[in-house]
Amino acid sequence: MRSTASYIRIIAFLFLAYLLIEITVESGEQSAFIAQPITWLVLGMVLLFIVAIEISLEALRSILFRSLKPDAQERYILAEKAKKEKQFKWIKNIYLKLLDSKPVESEEEIILDHNYDGIKELDNNLPPWWIYMFYATIIFGVVYLVRFHVFNDYTQAEEYETEVAEAKIAIEKYKKTAKDLVDVNTVTLLTDASDISAGKAVYTTNCVACHKADGGGGIGPNLTDEYWILGGGIKNVFRTISEGGRDGKGMVAWKQTLKPVEMAQVASYIITLGGTTPAEPKEAQGEIWTDPDAQK
Repeated sequence: MRSTASYIRIIAFLFLAYLLIEITVESGEQSAFIAQPITWLVLGMVLLFIVAIEISLEALRSILFRSLKPDAQERYILAEKAKKEKQFKWIKNIYLKLLDSKPVESEEEIILDHNYDGIKELDNNLPPWWIYMFYATIIFGVVYLVRFHVFNDYTQAEEYETEVAEAKIAIEKYKKTAKDLVDVNTVTLLTDASDISAGKAVYTTNCVACHKADGGGGIGPNLTDEYWILGGGIKNVFRTISEGGRDGKGMVAWKQTLKPVEMAQVASYIITLGGTTPAEPKEAQGEIWTDPDAQK
């Protein structure tokens, strides 16, 4: 029969192999076992190798045991049994202390006099863990009573309002880092150099054919003047990129091609083109747009 130590060794070696694979295999932010499925094959081979070693050790122990004389075999069996009993003795002791009950052999000492149809009741002590938990609930109740009903600490309504306010702050903070959640209602002008650079890259890849590299306009309108067909400002530009231009003659909707963060970046880059001087500016189209918020 395989010993407990044998199983512990197998689990320990597998865990070490798992850690080694996670550390050495390049997988980015994902687990190596997700990014590189071949790692499962490696771990399986490690498992087979460990099991083979354990089987070999068990076979060697069996051969050595059979080579012993009968009296030596008996002493070995008794020694192994005593070893196992010693290993788990501390667990048994803790279990008995937690129960604080009489062993079956001593139950006659705590049998109560009354019985019902031959069924008798034992007068065992309550388990210490239950008693300590009961005392803890009493202490908690007293502290709660004094804190909230004597000294009138915060109410549930105040606690709710505080948590809602903290949640709103956390949501706003999360939105700033989770740029892919942006939409036409939440988009804001990006000013970081990294965002503007990323927006320029998107513009160069997708927009140059119609608006030219300097934004002067070609098939599409001039992006450097103050005239806008569907409105200027970050929200209007984002909406135009996302939903497309005028039906039948405007540009296509890019929401299926570009991510929200990419649309926000390229819209912010387009805003920076305003006021620049292109080489061959196209005649103005649309109407002069002024930011209503800037007038407030």
